[in-house]
Amino acid sequence: MQFQGKSFLEHLLSTISSLPDLADAPASGQLRPSAAPYPFSLVPGIVLAAMAAAVAFSLRGLPGLAVFSPMILAVIAGMVFSNVVGMPVRAKPGVAFCQRSLLRFAIVLLGFQLTIGQVMSIGVAGIGIVALTLVATFAFTVFLGRLLGVERGLAGLIAAGTSICGASAIVAANSVVAGRDEDVAYAVAAITLFGTIAMFLLPALAPMLELDQHGFGVWAGAAIHEVAQVIGASFQYGPEAGETGTIAKLARVAMLAPMLVALGLFARGRATEGIATRTPVPWFVIAFIGTATLNSIVEVPVEAKAILVTLTTILLSVGLAALGLQADIGEIRARGLRPLILALSAFLFIAGFSLSLVKLVL
Repeated sequence: MQFQGKSFLEHLLSTISSLPDLADAPASGQLRPSAAPYPFSLVPGIVLAAMAAAVAFSLRGLPGLAVFSPMILAVIAGMVFSNVVGMPVRAKPGVAFCQRSLLRFAIVLLGFQLTIGQVMSIGVAGIGIVALTLVATFAFTVFLGRLLGVERGLAGLIAAGTSICGASAIVAANSVVAGRDEDVAYAVAAITLFGTIAMFLLPALAPMLELDQHGFGVWAGAAIHEVAQVIGASFQYGPEAGETGTIAKLARVAMLAPMLVALGLFARGRATEGIATRTPVPWFVIAFIGTATLNSIVEVPVEAKAILVTLTTILLSVGLAALGLQADIGEIRARGLRPLILALSAFLFIAGFSLSLVKLVL
């Protein structure tokens, strides 16, 4: 999905200019509903989010950016556009649709990348390391967030992104804790920063730690945040490390559903603060379990699976671009250093804790 620089930019600017400016909003500050009936009112926002995602895919062709997931670049592209150009009023319904419904559907499709056999192939010890690291990291991050005075919603999102699977887990967790858009954007940015550091740091440390390829694969899969980052780091150390790291990471992704249930119970505690919470197990979690189970029972053709993987990546990127389009950098900056310290501490904890288990067990 590559674009020629000038022609694509001209097309993007032409499309954006056809959308109404923010000045079309009433003086009261309330958004004026789109004149177009549903579902046609969604089209401008979907187009805008899709174009931001397309920019993200194009950016991966630039030197040094191929190591980043298009999902991460999509968030950044959306945030830059929203905070520099401004999002047209007419685009808001479609952007909201992409951020919620489209993202949840993409997470359901993520289940087709998992099978029980894949998870079991790293062995009982490997699964135990992944599971124990996930639970310990989640609990540590939530507890430290409380000590640092970080809002519970934001702390929960950082905990989910660090312990499970980066941006996808943050988006899924947000459907349970009902955090603000700025919380999600902050958590994604922090997870991206420290996951990228881990992607380069862990392979450099592995020889000094005398890890073999299997041990390093389990460590990378248990400690690094994003799937793409795990793949990038583990294959640097060798093919066996790459395969093991990918499977270990997929095992973490498979634990998304039970952790969301736990996060839902955690979110119920917010009721004491006067904050409404959603159902602990939203529909897409059940559907995610269903697609993963189906993928384990029925052999999906390789060609169809490749299409599903590509479609999932595209939909996640569009949804995360929509999330970036609604993020206010000023709000994120106002959070101060405490959430960043929390994300750094969570990163150091998951790397150290999982390494200790690898050394003890493998």
